[in-house]
Amino acid sequence: MDVTIYSGLHAHLRPQAARLYWEAFGGKLGRVLGPDTRAVAFFERVIRADHCLAAVDQRGNLVGLAGFKTPSGSFAGGVWGDLIAIYGPWGGRWRGCMLRCLNRDVDNDRFLVDGICVAREHRGKGIGTMLLAALYDEAAQRGYRSIRLDVIDANWRARALYERQGFMATRTDNLGLLRHVFGFAASTTMVRPLTARRD
Repeated sequence: MDVTIYSGLHAHLRPQAARLYWEAFGGKLGRVLGPDTRAVAFFERVIRADHCLAAVDQRGNLVGLAGFKTPSGSFAGGVWGDLIAIYGPWGGRWRGCMLRCLNRDVDNDRFLVDGICVAREHRGKGIGTMLLAALYDEAAQRGYRSIRLDVIDANWRARALYERQGFMATRTDNLGLLRHVFGFAASTTMVRPLTARRD
């Protein structure tokens, strides 16, 4: 499959990016950011084009993306005002409180990934591996020596890919009762030195 990885996101691809991100993470965030139409509207509003890498096919369609965080912000973060604009005063506030329970930190020592997703019909074609390679390059250009991401316990396929790429688990956080809200029980932090050999 002919795919090109671009740094950043063209404005006309924002709707596709929002839908793709929600398709990938709706199972994790659906009870908090749903319904679907509002969640997609929220992500289309907040995604930062300067905090991602985009995989685009030969027809110009977005088939994958990888977001990241820096000290100046994150790919799919947003602020209280964004939540209130989409969900209203009450809906925005309780959703904001729930999201703050998740780990939203910025790691100044390691390059922090803010979500990798590939369109469902294009999974298993190597696009995730291409996005990871582009993330390694982005991190190295920014002066980082390692890269970090978090993967939920239910996403065993992603974890297997990360392990093949040289990521090692460093910590697992259990959600406790919040697992009923977010739909997963634990999240594992994985780190990969940028000097490690790639597959």
